[in-house]
Amino acid sequence: MSRVPEAFAAGPAFVPYLAVGDPDYESSLEYVEALARGGADVIELGLPFSEPVAEGPTIQSAVVRSLEAGMTPERFFGFVEELDVDAPLVCMTYYNLIYRFGDERGPEPFVRRAAEVGIDGFVVPDLPAEESDPLRAACDAHDRDLIFIVAPTTRGERLERIMERVSGYVYVQARLGTTGARADVSDQTDASLARLADWDVPKAVGFGISTGEHAERVVAAGADGVIVGSALVDIVADGHENDAATSDVAARLEEKARELKAGARRGAEQRVPHPERT
Repeated sequence: MSRVPEAFAAGPAFVPYLAVGDPDYESSLEYVEALARGGADVIELGLPFSEPVAEGPTIQSAVVRSLEAGMTPERFFGFVEELDVDAPLVCMTYYNLIYRFGDERGPEPFVRRAAEVGIDGFVVPDLPAEESDPLRAACDAHDRDLIFIVAPTTRGERLERIMERVSGYVYVQARLGTTGARADVSDQTDASLARLADWDVPKAVGFGISTGEHAERVVAAGADGVIVGSALVDIVADGHENDAATSDVAARLEEKARELKAGARRGAEQRVPHPERT
């Protein structure tokens, strides 16, 4: 059974992302475990794909490093089995890898294997809600969550279709474009959260969050969690480029995780209680 919903039950969730295998298998294990020590409530594990259309240059470079180091779906599953973390794990990847895994076409073999190793849910950026029923059915069969990304422009019937199929949390895209750390938080975030207020599923905001102050601002605006990827991948890339010790990079990641988690908690303290909940 997926453990994702309970991760949002105790307050704002900090959801970090790293590309698995970046820059190599052993270092990546230490880096993910460092994020768990830093307070991660859910961890998004990127299974690299050669055409990551939703990603900006930072994560694209991480994908290249991971693929060059030999990451594959089977190595990914072995990685998950080796991880020593308690936080729920979400696989973020592209549908081609899910559909073509195993001896039969379709999402069932991938979801079944993922459930066996302890993956709790999936984010698939290139899978439209209209074409997601087979994956939704496989997730339901194995009690896993299927998380969708809602862009600032997602409205009307498309939004309805997404929210009918989403579980675990909805990934609220803070701004248009691809992933990447930013110096500020988009004003589109407030409008996106307001548009989703009537749906009873946790809302986690990503795309551009890079500091504790950003996390504070987003949670204060009503988010149930923050998703941070590029700011963490930047730390991995910097360590790789400067031949830093794995332990030093892990320490920086843990420190950054604590900063982001603390920011989310500050934001929760500023939120005005909903009238129906008082």
